[in-house]
Amino acid sequence: MTQPAAVDDARVTPDAPRTDAAGAADAVGAGEASVGARIRDLRQSRGISARALAATLGISPSAVSQIERGVMQPSVSRLIAITDALGVPLVAAFDPASDRPVEPAGPSGFTLQRAGQTPDIVLDSGVSFRRLTPGTSPGIDYFESIYPPGAAAHGADDLFHHEGYEVGTVVAGELTIDFEAERVVLRAGDAISYPCSVPHRLHNTGDTDAVAHWLIVHA
Repeated sequence: MTQPAAVDDARVTPDAPRTDAAGAADAVGAGEASVGARIRDLRQSRGISARALAATLGISPSAVSQIERGVMQPSVSRLIAITDALGVPLVAAFDPASDRPVEPAGPSGFTLQRAGQTPDIVLDSGVSFRRLTPGTSPGIDYFESIYPPGAAAHGADDLFHHEGYEVGTVVAGELTIDFEAERVVLRAGDAISYPCSVPHRLHNTGDTDAVAHWLIVHA
């Protein structure tokens, strides 16, 4: 019986970025600095002016400019509102190549993403997002979010809603979700699903980081 060939880094990802600790740190720093630039590129590629985007979001053109220049980090809800307004998946704000076809990495047709190859992006309140999907995933956003103690998806107490259907699993810590009529507290191993059109607010009322994996399915 023929044994399958081992999947090694050099053959599958010959041009992959460094995945040692220093390389991962470089990737994270680049992700933090470039989220605004990615938003700007997405907006310009779709022929939408900063003023038009601001009007859709209900904020000032100056606020859009500050986000795109990295002067101000958007909240989670603001980032989702921006990607919805631009008609792109949330993961497009993490990686501008996320909506382009990716060549399968091996003869078996899989697409591989090594640890450290996808940078985190850090938003307002210190909430960080990391894309988990290797390659393209049309109609699906799959990502990890980390909420530090006291952090929230929205800067105020307001609930927000967006497009799609959301499924989440808490990996570590404790994450609280407020709905209009009730509050749900999720701990490690708990999972939840709901239409994103239902107003909600995610926040961490615990004393350790809350880590969750999210799948958003778009119509």
